[in-house]
Amino acid sequence: MPRTVLEAEAIQDELRPLLDLTGPGPRDPARIAGVDVAYDGDRLAAAVTVLDGTTLEVVEEVAVHGRVAFDYVPGLLAFRELPALLDALDRLSALPDLVVCDGYGLAHPRRFGLACHLGVLTGLPAIGVGKTAFVGTYDEPGPERGSWSDLRLDGDVVGRVLRTRDGVKPVFVSAGHRVDLDTACHNVLNLTLRYRLPETTRAADRLSRRMLTENCRPGLMGSERHDEMG
Repeated sequence: MPRTVLEAEAIQDELRPLLDLTGPGPRDPARIAGVDVAYDGDRLAAAVTVLDGTTLEVVEEVAVHGRVAFDYVPGLLAFRELPALLDALDRLSALPDLVVCDGYGLAHPRRFGLACHLGVLTGLPAIGVGKTAFVGTYDEPGPERGSWSDLRLDGDVVGRVLRTRDGVKPVFVSAGHRVDLDTACHNVLNLTLRYRLPETTRAADRLSRRMLTENCRPGLMGSERHDEMG
């Protein structure tokens, strides 16, 4: 774990050349994981929720409780969240075919967001789906579901602004690791049949918040696993 901003940025620079942004990555994967972290002061709950790629039903959940190990610095969020998320992923009964991060991949000031960092460290295909634009410029996509426009940073395409619901604010999709942008957007649309945000993100957010409320109290730090096979 880095101790300073400079050390953290150096780690990003060291790992960035390991990125695979061409994939093509899994299309219609069987097991799709969402990851999210909830905070209460210096306490956190990191959640991994695995969905069946066909039914979008939850098939496995893992939550890990811990403490923040790195201060919040824009562009360095991964160093706060990855230790606990990697622990949670390691506790799954089987690895997912795709990880969907509530955040960014290439659409990042240093072209190495959480989805990139997690993908490189685990070797898993990963994408980022942000609620808002962190970097870059774009034209507003059309109002219909599936419409999109390029998200550009310094003249390069780093993601897509994707409309997942008719007339609803778009999301910001970027490749993380071992997935190309076309495949990332295809999977995001398959995960947003009813809501603006992917079902993976919604499920992981619910689990992290619930576990933080129920378990992140003095004397109850640890991990908890929930299996819902069916």
